[in-house]
Order: sequence, then C-alpha cells, then structure tokens
Amino acid sequence: MGKPASPWLTVVGALLGAASLVGTSARLSAAVSRPNILFAIADDMGHASAYGTRWVKTPNFDRLASKGILFLNAYTPNAKCSPSRACILTGRNPWQLEAAGNHWPYYPPKFKSWMETLGDSGYFIGYTGKGWAPGTLPPERKNITGKAYQQRQLKKSASGISNVDYVANFRDFLADCPKDGPFCFWYGGQEPHRPYEYGSGVAKGHYKLEDVGPLPSYWPDTESVRNDMLDYAFEIAHFDRQLGMMVDLLAEQGLLENTLVVATSDNGPPFPRMKGHPFEEACHLPLAMMWPKGIAAPGRKTDALVSFIDFAPTFLEVAGADGAKAGMQPITGTSLTELFADGKVMADRSTLLMGRERNDVRCRPGTESGLGYPVRALREGDFLYLHNFDPSRWPCGNPELELLDTDAGPTKTAVEAAGESSRYWQLCFGKRPAAELYNLKTDMDCVNNLAADPAYQRQVEAMRAKLFSRLRQQGDPRMEGKGDVFDNYPTPKPGRSPAATPQP
Repeated sequence: MGKPASPWLTVVGALLGAASLVGTSARLSAAVSRPNILFAIADDMGHASAYGTRWVKTPNFDRLASKGILFLNAYTPNAKCSPSRACILTGRNPWQLEAAGNHWPYYPPKFKSWMETLGDSGYFIGYTGKGWAPGTLPPERKNITGKAYQQRQLKKSASGISNVDYVANFRDFLADCPKDGPFCFWYGGQEPHRPYEYGSGVAKGHYKLEDVGPLPSYWPDTESVRNDMLDYAFEIAHFDRQLGMMVDLLAEQGLLENTLVVATSDNGPPFPRMKGHPFEEACHLPLAMMWPKGIAAPGRKTDALVSFIDFAPTFLEVAGADGAKAGMQPITGTSLTELFADGKVMADRSTLLMGRERNDVRCRPGTESGLGYPVRALREGDFLYLHNFDPSRWPCGNPELELLDTDAGPTKTAVEAAGESSRYWQLCFGKRPAAELYNLKTDMDCVNNLAADPAYQRQVEAMRAKLFSRLRQQGDPRMEGKGDVFDNYPTPKPGRSPAATPQP
C-alpha cells in the first residue's frame, strides 16, 4: 500500500480544488500546487502588537496572524544575525554549520540554501535589503538568497532607517517573474537594527514614554532607556508598513491567494542581555504565516515549540522540492505543514535547542579574531537550561574591550553608568556560572538562576543529560572535545567592531 496522504495535503487539495471553480490568474493556474513564497525577516525585532505589546504597532504582521497562524513559541537557535540566517537557510543548528555557526564568518560552500534549491526546481528567486549577512560568501556562489533587487531608494523617515525601498524593489522583482512559474522572495528588512535616531519614536512616531513597559528587571528605568525602546518601536513600524504594502501588491496582482507569506525576525532586540544570548527575550521571536489557499481555519494560534530550522523543510515540502537530491546537507528541522491543516501536532515538539559560539570579533583576546562565548541551551516545558562551557570568559566581551559583544546605544550606556557593582551591570555583562536554570512561567527575564537550588538538582541533571544527548546526535564538536574549532575559524574583518562596520 502507498503512504497515506498527510492531513495538510488533503486540506490543500480540497482548498485548491474549490479555488479552481472561481478562477485564478494565469500564473496561479500554472503553479496552483506550488505556492509562491514571500519570506519577510526583520533585523533584531523581538516584539509585535499581536502578542499584546502596547508600545509596538504592527498592524500588518497582525493581519497575517488574523488570516493565518500566529506562533506563540517560535525560537531562533542562535540570537545573532548571520548564524541565525544560516540556520534558517539550511535547516541545521549552528553547531552543525562549521564556520557559519559564528557571526561574521566565511560561509562554507557545502551548505546549500533552500532558496537555491527552490531556484533549481523552477522557482524564480530574489531578495531585497539584507539577505544572509554579515559575512563572506564563496566567490563561486551567487547570493544564497537569490538575485539582489536593491536599486530603488526612498527618502528616509529617520537617520537610522535604511533608504532601501523594499516595496519598489519587490515590484521590480514581480515584473521580472516568469508568468508560468512560482516565485520565492526574501524581504530582508534592515530595521530595527541599530543605530537609531534618538527621540524619533516620540517626535516622529508620536509614541509616549509612559506607554513603554514593563521594562526588563535588568535595566534601569530612565528616560533614555524608554526613548531607546520607542526608537526601536519606530523602526519596527517601518518594517511592518513595507510588509503591508507588499501584501497589498500581491493582492492587486491576483497573487495573494496562493502565496505563503511568512513574517518573523532573525533574533531579538539589540539591547543588553538580549541579542546574542540564548535567553528568552533574545531567541523567542514573533512569527506569523498566512496562505489563503493552504492554511485551514485561519486566525488560529499555536503554542507548539517551533525552531527556525523548521523553515527549510516546510518551504521545500510546499514547493515539492527535494533538498537531498539538490545537494543540501541533511536537514535537522521538522516541517510545519501539519500545523497548516488542523493544528494537531504529530511531530515531537516537546523540546528545542539553542546556543552560541563567537558573536562579534575581537571581544575577547586569545585568537586573531577573538574567543567566543560557547553556550548550549535546552527549552523544555516551562524551563530553560543553559550550559556555559567556559564560565571564565566574559559573556559580552571583556570590559577593557568596551563590552563589544553588546550593541552600543542609550540602554547599554545606562547600564554601564550604573557601575560594575550594580545589579544591572552584573546581570547584563557579568560572568555566569556553568549551569543556569530558569522557570519561564515565573521568570521570563531569566534572572533567578535555580541551578544551584537543591530542589532543582534532579531537573538540572536530567535537562543537561537530554541536551548533551541531542547534541551528540547532531555531531556538535563541543561533545567531542573539539569545540575550539569555533574559536579558530577566521573572520573576514578581524578587529572591526559592530559599531564601526557598515550594515550589509
């Protein structure tokens, strides 16, 4: 007997059959079983109003959620730009990506992306804004997110916002698309990446300082910190507006019904104790998906644990592409298509893994590019366990090297001004023990470490054993005593700080 059709395929078949009765555009008729894909990824966005955040306004992200699926527990395996994007594009965890598990790497040629695979299988592929970055691709490879559409520019609404006209570039891309095949487009917003125009949230976005909150307990509550958060919110709104115009453009051209639209971010906010760390606020990210022809019962929410390595198998499945035959390395993630049908979770989604190696270069002495801060983490139920492999190192870079592993900005300045003896400084920049355990139900800030509490020793040991078992299964060099390989991978731009490096 043949393998029974998955619930997702059954639902899609019924939806597409019904749609054919009312007619579709020429392009949809030719590609009805292979959806177009619009992948919208912000840069450092950890909030969306669909989750109840009052001081952030994302009506277009919220629209996708109301007409599709809102994911309540979506996580990046690495909270830094280039390793997170490498995980997304390959379906593999950062410790499975060799040099691409670091920030600012030379990207290994062996790791083919799902976008390249879709291109090989008949999709027209392209991107605007930020694709995979920062780092250096092999010279023989085209951009792994497709053809670049960067020509159109707009007048910036604030000095920190990119002048790339994402929507106009998307329009150019659609004009170039063949009319007899599907497309996949990567909208890489460069917002809300720093730097920000100070005070733009209040002056131009008309946000109010008193609306911000609640503030994380590891920052001082100052006017500059609140302004910093609202400037971040102002840039999120720009990303969201561009997303909304792209969705409207798809509707105008009769393409929306059979387009899978995905909106998310690569990692959490560029603030102390967030971006770059395997904590809740850095890795737990907004995610919404809409596909009128392929997602049943729109307006649903799911609390299933979802990792960004699940994007690759999802897109390959809906596109009918075979990653292995196309030359992709084995995928670790699990397709999300079962959630498109009825939301019933069949795959094992009881746990997920996160971690980090070297983030920004020359933050710690020891090699030409500087040492990293190796961590692996396991999320299971309400608990988050972190294993710090070398607690002797400074998590955010050495203080004498200006704590370069945390993005510069008013909030970082406020924490530094509190002084090294303060609780704020120690929580954001201080050294950490080998083991950390947090109850996310009562401590989303991850500031009350339970690992040393005798009442939690069995749980610590059980979670460590499960984490290490999964890592061994995935071939993590840290489990073989070869973790130093991550410190010794060269970087294209040694010695340049994130603040001094032009944003790609």
